[in-house]
Amino acid sequence: MAKEVTVEEKLRALYDLQLIDSHIDKIRNVRGELPLEVEDLEDEIAGLETRIGKINEEISELDTEVKNKKNLIKDSQEKIARYETQQKNVRNNREFDALSKEIEFQTLEIELAEKRIKEFKAKIDNKKDVLSVSQTKFDERQSHLDFKKNELNSILEETQKEEEALLKKSEEYAKSIEERLLIAYRRIRGGAKNGLAVVPVERGASGGSFFTIPPQRQLEIASRKKIITDEHSGRVLVDPELAREEEEKMAKLFASFGK
Repeated sequence: MAKEVTVEEKLRALYDLQLIDSHIDKIRNVRGELPLEVEDLEDEIAGLETRIGKINEEISELDTEVKNKKNLIKDSQEKIARYETQQKNVRNNREFDALSKEIEFQTLEIELAEKRIKEFKAKIDNKKDVLSVSQTKFDERQSHLDFKKNELNSILEETQKEEEALLKKSEEYAKSIEERLLIAYRRIRGGAKNGLAVVPVERGASGGSFFTIPPQRQLEIASRKKIITDEHSGRVLVDPELAREEEEKMAKLFASFGK
């Protein structure tokens, strides 16, 4: 027949689990917002890469337009030269006038092409200015990302092994706690900003709280005969002596993981 787990053993297991989970929280807090910062920078850099690529495509298209207009100008100039030669050998005024109109048309084509070239070059200059700003911003963000990644990788190298070991211990301790208590623990922990679901009585009040616990209630907590929760926060309360004993025990465990 399996040995019945006492309330005191349940309290110790719960507080041990809390200490382990809090230590994991502490490790993760060291990383802080770094993973999110890295992700945000990667997204921003991807956006800048897309923008730079698009601007380069637009500049390339404008360069092609300039090249086409220059070819058109060259073609028109060749036609004008040909028409002027032909004018020297015309047999009547009608032929001369017809060639003159062709020369006039090609001259207008050249003027229009030159105007378009100026417009295209102005657009190219404008886009190159935008490209320069975007490229500078990209380089700055890339440099910042490299720094943040190195910082994050350094922290991960220092803490990953310890965190993995603690997560395994957390799972082990969680298995030793009855499901009803474990569900309540996780619910309270999930709703607390500091992740505390099990706290000791400190100076006559619930740990992390300013609400005083009546002396009779403190005696009940110290007796370890039943699980008592703080009526204000819902946290499970343990007496200072039990907390001290478990903290000393877990400190040795944490020290071994950190080696």
